[in-house]
Amino acid sequence: MFDKLTGTLDFHGKALVLRAERQRTIASNIANADTPGYVARDFNFREAMSQALDSSSAAGLAQPTASAPDPRHLPLTASGSALGSKLGYGVQTQPAMDGNSVDLDRERGNFVDNAVRYESTLRFINGTSRTILSAISGQ
Repeated sequence: MFDKLTGTLDFHGKALVLRAERQRTIASNIANADTPGYVARDFNFREAMSQALDSSSAAGLAQPTASAPDPRHLPLTASGSALGSKLGYGVQTQPAMDGNSVDLDRERGNFVDNAVRYESTLRFINGTSRTILSAISGQ
C-alpha cells in the first residue's frame, strides 16, 4: 500500500532531478553563446527518464541523436551535477563562423519550456503531498 503512495512521488521526484539537470545544461549553453568553438550540449529527456525509472540507482543521461564527438575532444561529463553522467552534443542548426553551435532562439525556447515543466512537476508533487497529509490527518 505504501509503495502505491510513494510510487507517484518517486516518479515525479526523478523527473524533477532530470528537469533541474536539463535547466543547468541549457543555462550553460546560453552563457556560452559568444564563446568561440563552444558546442551546445543537451540530452534526450524521454530516454533519460526511462533509464531513471528502469534503474534503482542514480540515472544516467542518454546521448542525443547528434553527430559523434571528435576523438580529440575531452569526454563531456556533467561535473558537479546530481547525476554525474555524460552529456551529448546538441544538434547544430545554424553554423557560425567561430565554430559556436549555440542557437540562442532555440535555447531560450528550451529554457522556458523546461522551466514551465519543472514548475508543473513541482506543483504536482506539492499537491500530492498535501493530499497524502490530509488523508493521514483525517480531514
